[in-house]
Amino acid sequence: MGKYAFYPGCAAKGASKELYEATVAVARELGIDMVELPQFSCCGAGVLEEVKDVLDIAVNARNLAYAEKEGRDIVTVCSTCLLVLRSAKYHLDNDDDLKEKVNEILAEVGLEYKGTVDVKHFHWVLLEEFGEEGLRERVKSPLEGLKVYPFYGCHTIRPKDIIGYEPSENPQSLEKIVRALGATPVSGVRRLECCGFHAFWPAPQISMKLTGLNLKDAKDSGADCVVTPCPLCHMNLDANQGRALRAIGENFQIPVLHVPQLVGLALGIEPKELGLHRNFVSFSLV
Repeated sequence: MGKYAFYPGCAAKGASKELYEATVAVARELGIDMVELPQFSCCGAGVLEEVKDVLDIAVNARNLAYAEKEGRDIVTVCSTCLLVLRSAKYHLDNDDDLKEKVNEILAEVGLEYKGTVDVKHFHWVLLEEFGEEGLRERVKSPLEGLKVYPFYGCHTIRPKDIIGYEPSENPQSLEKIVRALGATPVSGVRRLECCGFHAFWPAPQISMKLTGLNLKDAKDSGADCVVTPCPLCHMNLDANQGRALRAIGENFQIPVLHVPQLVGLALGIEPKELGLHRNFVSFSLV
């Protein structure tokens, strides 16, 4: 089994603390060697790039370099962190001049980026380490009869030249996990759409309509719940659910789970340990 440096991201340590708790609980249950490095800093969420491109790359080259020193690939549960870190790695690995410039900055703190580690999402690691069948063998409480709508969001599948884990036009990683847990994945026309999170501040009404349409698609597909690998998608789909549905003239509730929460339930982990009490829409509705 691989060794991983856990990069939770800011959302999972703050507004989405339940995601952090569930991830740690699942990793412990499955015996995944995952260590959170104290040197890690915020990835900048793409905002630093708007200020100064090299600064954005250098900040994340620093994170990558610390993981390299430990000989551990980075694993994250935040899709935006995934994109930002993989983008930094992509540009550094494909631009020698940029890499040299960034390493001059890193040298001031005794670091060097070499390009020896990868950046992965936690649900990729579940499949890479155990596979669909291996996960199924570890399930203690099969989620039989549960219909789950996998909502990917943008940053675990796009842009494909930077993310590149699976075909962005028809990803299947979440469906594989759902099946391994004994549940049934249901597909809708909006499972690969944007949740609208990053549009919220400039255009909240558009953001809420996008979110509402995604939730309605899940309901119309016959889903009992939604599962997403992205904490920002989760915020819009769960915390903003009432507002989003009002924006499209709908009124219903559908639970939205983080991937580790769904996995944890099937592994027999107590709901409180998975932070399910923090979700806005209760899973007890199922």
